[in-house]
Amino acid sequence: MGPGKGSLVTSRLDSAEMRRWLLAMRGQAVAVLGDLMLDRFVWGVVSRISPEAPVPIVEIEHEDFHLGGAANVARNLASLGARPLLFGVVGEDEAASDLKSGLRKQGLSDKAVISVQGRRTTVKTRIIAHGQQVVRADWESTDDITENAEKKAIETIEALISKARAVVLSDYAKGALTPAIIERAIALAKTRNIPVLVDPKLKRYRLYRGVTLVTPNQGEAARFTGLVVNSDDEVEAAAESIFRELQCEAVLVTRGEHGMSLFETGKPPIHIPTFAREVFDVTGAGDTVIAAAALALGAGASLPHAAELANRAAGIVVGKLGTAVVEPEELLV
Repeated sequence: MGPGKGSLVTSRLDSAEMRRWLLAMRGQAVAVLGDLMLDRFVWGVVSRISPEAPVPIVEIEHEDFHLGGAANVARNLASLGARPLLFGVVGEDEAASDLKSGLRKQGLSDKAVISVQGRRTTVKTRIIAHGQQVVRADWESTDDITENAEKKAIETIEALISKARAVVLSDYAKGALTPAIIERAIALAKTRNIPVLVDPKLKRYRLYRGVTLVTPNQGEAARFTGLVVNSDDEVEAAAESIFRELQCEAVLVTRGEHGMSLFETGKPPIHIPTFAREVFDVTGAGDTVIAAAALALGAGASLPHAAELANRAAGIVVGKLGTAVVEPEELLV
């Protein structure tokens, strides 16, 4: 059964309700399973064009690293006061050491991070000059992990889900979430009657049947369904298609400057206007959305309240440069 028909309406949490949910979410354990990566930012200036090719020469001034992918979901959860239980896969390389060091610096455990020989730890390098991204270069492996690594992974996620109040599947199509791991994670969560939220890529999209909430952006919704997704009616049509395909409980479509649209089975759609005042960088905004929504649902919030909290968190984080997070007090402003 798809989303109920009706006019899009506006929902807003007042500050008292927001404070109540922030208190309820504190200390909640959320399992985050997915693709780990490092976001590397190289900052510089451009003063000339290369004589070798018509490209700018960036004179590098400094660089920094941030946790990305599933690691950024965990970082967002921690910043909101949760206890993230993180699973992912890295190689045996310098980037893996940097990623694990980054996790520890953020107070996050790397005990459930599996090292696999021969894999590349994903690193996304963004070169930025005068506040503008010039180019991005990716170093990664995208094949599924080996059968031996998969067996170890399943044992690991079983232990994590047994302690969790919600599960996030952070799928960037880098090979950590194999079909067997996805199937087992969803089954375990259903056994414990806890919500499962997924931010899927097209490659594994149809494996996420029966989850609680799917959080595509507008472009992903178009790719999943093969539909044009621009207007409210087109977003609703795409959500209807996703419901039919995945038999999920709800779909939350993030729509940039148009906010978000939440579709629940048998209920009218809810449109939440964007909370963003200024947009500097959308890097990692999807991680913020799914982290906030998972934490709220794990604490017992309704889907509309979880979506509103996620919308507010995303609106704050896109106003910051780089792979950023939101602090609880920022949600109360």
